[in-house]
Amino acid sequence: MSSEDTRPDAAPEGSPPAVGDDGSARPLPPRRVALLVVVALTAFAFDLVTKIVVVARLEGEPPVELFGGGLYLVVLRNSGAAFSLATGMTWALTLVKLGVVAWIVWIAPRLRSAGWALGLGLVAGGALGNLVDRLFRAPGPLRGHVVDFLSLFAPDGSVWPVFNLADSAVVGGAACLVLMALLGREYDGSRTRDRDQARTDQEVTR
Repeated sequence: MSSEDTRPDAAPEGSPPAVGDDGSARPLPPRRVALLVVVALTAFAFDLVTKIVVVARLEGEPPVELFGGGLYLVVLRNSGAAFSLATGMTWALTLVKLGVVAWIVWIAPRLRSAGWALGLGLVAGGALGNLVDRLFRAPGPLRGHVVDFLSLFAPDGSVWPVFNLADSAVVGGAACLVLMALLGREYDGSRTRDRDQARTDQEVTR
């Protein structure tokens, strides 16, 4: 293996070198693992703390109305996915969340885009928040019911499914990743058009 392969700023394997607008090589952005970890831990912590508080203070109590009925706090136990979807598939959803977290851990060392790190951090933090419920809450490991407590415009989830901060983090993170894709930003800090141009140039010079 050459010394170039072991440099911390080396391009990901199989990727063309980063190029600037003038076609010249440019340094790669710094790695974004720290940003991903901070965002994920922050999202996870907010979700965990809010669930502990609402279960301790609001479970079994009447819904709490906020913002003139725009938001209600009401504790529900959800066996399904985000926003109370796919109920009855608890164990399968747990395995999916484990897979998502594992994939994010795998791709983390290759991250050089702040936008991708933010999006993946939110997804990871949200997935971990609900995964903890799946593993440690009743009725048992892999089958635990997620604590949901935010209901929009109605106290019973009839207008919008009851959700929690972990669900919001996952949706917000996914939206961020879609935005990065629309902007042509790759997870390794490169731009889609630059990578396509670099591949074209490599094929021409062969």
